[in-house]
Amino acid sequence: MGGRTGGGRAAYDAVVIGAGPNGLAAAIVLAQAGRSVLVREAAPHVGGGARTEELTLPGFRHDVCSGFHPLGAGSPLFRRLPLAEHGLEWVHADAALAHPLPDGSAAVVHRSLAETAAGLGPDGEAYRRLIGPLVRDWPLLEEEILGPLVRVPRRPVALARFGLLALRSADRLARGRFGTERARALFAGCAAHSTLRLEQAATAAFGLVLLTFAHTVGWPFPRGGAQAISDALASYLRSLGGEIETNAAVESLDELPPARAVLADVSPRALVRIAGDRLPPRYARALERYRSGPGAFKLDLALDGPIPWAAPEAARAGCVHVGGTLADVAASERAPSAGRAPGRPFVLVGQHSGFDETRAPEGKHTVWAYGHVPNGWTGDETGAIEAQIERFAPGFRERILARNAAGPTELERRNPNLVGGDVNAGLQDLRGILVRPTLRPVPYATPVPGLFLCSASTPPGGGVHGLCGLGAARAALRGPLR
Repeated sequence: MGGRTGGGRAAYDAVVIGAGPNGLAAAIVLAQAGRSVLVREAAPHVGGGARTEELTLPGFRHDVCSGFHPLGAGSPLFRRLPLAEHGLEWVHADAALAHPLPDGSAAVVHRSLAETAAGLGPDGEAYRRLIGPLVRDWPLLEEEILGPLVRVPRRPVALARFGLLALRSADRLARGRFGTERARALFAGCAAHSTLRLEQAATAAFGLVLLTFAHTVGWPFPRGGAQAISDALASYLRSLGGEIETNAAVESLDELPPARAVLADVSPRALVRIAGDRLPPRYARALERYRSGPGAFKLDLALDGPIPWAAPEAARAGCVHVGGTLADVAASERAPSAGRAPGRPFVLVGQHSGFDETRAPEGKHTVWAYGHVPNGWTGDETGAIEAQIERFAPGFRERILARNAAGPTELERRNPNLVGGDVNAGLQDLRGILVRPTLRPVPYATPVPGLFLCSASTPPGGGVHGLCGLGAARAALRGPLR
């Protein structure tokens, strides 16, 4: 597949471009099958969006992109890999999630479905009826939901039950199922991970899946930071004989050593650039039209103490959804789609250091936070994000020691797969869920024999789970690597 370079260098069965979680996962699956694999990574380190750095002050370790990993802990692939033997340890906070409300209280999601329902008062039974069957059926549903949707489902009845709920808008489902603002806001915050308007069809799916994960595997994070996931994957790959080269950017397929297959953990547009005229023009145009979603504005903070939440129960959660009521969250998510930054953004807040002592010096704390903005937006949302947290945690700003802000342009500079700051690697509306990146029987395969796409722009999409890499590796093993 690749051109010859290096004068007589040995050929590989496969070369993987990009050492993010999906690229590493693809390489592992191929190496487990006995294939020789080389991974080329442009950055000086592996990880892509799953990395950890001291972004503010020495000793304060911040996750550069992904911060919570329900999909990682629940990944059917990662569960089968001996990642604990390679240094990965999952940390579970006292509660998976909290959602503060304007009245000074907070809705809290515990690992226990019953405990969570009890905290929702009059809506407890409605929550149990909505999420309980999904928790029960998850062993049947995970392969259907986390795999390519173009194949014939193996569990059609369970999938149909899920689909009847998931295809609705989050706004409609929350208002139809719950009578209290407490439960409605909780569901809205989970659905807002879609980065879409909550009135759009299929946004309910995000809330349903994330809440189901909270009760099945939790919302854990790795001790020491997201980098631990990437380092464990890289270590296991090397133990299988796979090779990794960092500081090794790939600008053209012609630069690669000879290989029977190339798997690219890159954005669709980057694949067009790297593959050049090898791609048929029609397919190349389809990749260039691939739609990105709203961007993120990321804020990492070093604090002199924990966040002083008005609702004490919020301190028990690793992740806090800061946005207020359903109406507040819905308004904040409408703004990016209309080309505006929200004045009161919905903010995802991570307080890892409350549960992982490796993240900050003793007595100090980190804050991982981001809000949604238009794709490619160049403004500064720092003040709005801090004001929103201060709204639910009076005195918060007084504890800030240092900050590091990264808007969409900076996020893309750090990781070119985050086009315009899109952390989901593609618009995840109904079309984006069903057709990713283009409509093909095997979404990972390209029209070029032996060339595959394995980034989060393929099914099942964004998240640190490695399943895009798994799908592409399986496609390669059914094809040129048989």
